[in-house]
Amino acid sequence: MTTETPTVHVIGAGLAGSEAAWQLAQAGVSVVLHEMRPEVSTPAHTGGGFAELVCSNSLRSDDAESSAVGLLHEEMRRAGSLILTCADAHRVPAGGALAVDREGFSGAVQAALESHPNVRVVRGEVTELPSEGLAVVATGPLTSPALSAAIQAASGADALSFFDAIAPVVVKDSIDFGTAWFQSRWDKGTGKDYVNCPMTEAQYHAFVAALTSAQYVEFHEWEKDTPYFEGCLPVEVMAERGAMTLAFGPLKPVGLTNPHTPGVKPFAVVQLRQDNALGTLYNMVGFQTKLRHGEQQRIFRTIPGLENAEFARLGGIHRNTFLNAPRVLDPTLRLKSRPHLRFAGQITGCEGYVESASVGLMAGRFAAAEALGRAILPPPPETAMGAMLAHITVGADAETYQPMNVTFGLFPDLPELPPKVPGGKPRRLKGADRKKAHSARALAALADWLKASA
Repeated sequence: MTTETPTVHVIGAGLAGSEAAWQLAQAGVSVVLHEMRPEVSTPAHTGGGFAELVCSNSLRSDDAESSAVGLLHEEMRRAGSLILTCADAHRVPAGGALAVDREGFSGAVQAALESHPNVRVVRGEVTELPSEGLAVVATGPLTSPALSAAIQAASGADALSFFDAIAPVVVKDSIDFGTAWFQSRWDKGTGKDYVNCPMTEAQYHAFVAALTSAQYVEFHEWEKDTPYFEGCLPVEVMAERGAMTLAFGPLKPVGLTNPHTPGVKPFAVVQLRQDNALGTLYNMVGFQTKLRHGEQQRIFRTIPGLENAEFARLGGIHRNTFLNAPRVLDPTLRLKSRPHLRFAGQITGCEGYVESASVGLMAGRFAAAEALGRAILPPPPETAMGAMLAHITVGADAETYQPMNVTFGLFPDLPELPPKVPGGKPRRLKGADRKKAHSARALAALADWLKASA
């Protein structure tokens, strides 16, 4: 351990904390990495290993041309990610997915950090936030009660959530506007605050029947005390309360006129509200759910206008500790009220192992730059990392903020293509071509960022 370099404390040695510590150490910054396990465990973990995968050994698709998470893998590899290096070294067969031997992966991450000359590991629970000096807090969705209370006190009473009630999010370009239309109820607001999908009486009752007979996900053992609040009941629970509950609740048709058929009153209307500043994503209002993902896609695509919906996020209800990041974090992941503290991983409201590690990578790089007196350069929003960072810090709606996986729907729109014929309309890439174009643009932007950040 050197004494000449600044010291940064990293709290939590999960995927995000391990990655943050590695990025700091590789930049020449001394790191104290705190991990409470095995002295203090969580309801989900089984041991004290670093970067322990508690739910699945799959880090999802590894195809950088067809999936946003695959692109994120590639960006992290090119940025010197410890998590991706160890995942590649302990890969097991899983088709196009990146799956790992859990114990080998965790052991490799731990060994790399414990043997690094700039890292000192301290075991034991951290119950208070550091009052001075730079620190990265990466304690995950099962942050201990004592530290959760300290974070809540520092960020504000309404800035920290302990469960998420997630409604699905749809990519705007996949909505059929030959059926759906823009309108706010009673034409309040801009008139384009909501996308509306109309249902006939027969369609509505078929939809309710599908909801009440569908399969849903059971809570994990450590989630069984997760509460349902009356203000955010799962859509299937509302449907079970009576055939017309939804029609008098989130699907009520009053104050809305379908311009496609102005003389026909919809029996029910599903509304979607803009979910990000770019206007590329729309949230299904009142559709938080415990339905299995396959059931959600099958049933929600029966809604008129959503037959070909591309879901940027599917619904869920989980025990989870996460900040209202757009409200309390700055664009470099610093807590606005205490800017010597950065947050990383799932506590920022990203969802998924890979996303968590990538936010740790960014937090580590930002903290290293600050510790060494260098300029802090966030990755461009055209990259997977930059798109996710922009979403969780400035792009998402703070009023409806919920955990989110990386998706191409978070990326800035691609430039329009010229019309095929003179005088025709400009064109947008669709499907696989759109994803390939996003990936190519992202990796080019990443190369420029890595060069500028070197």
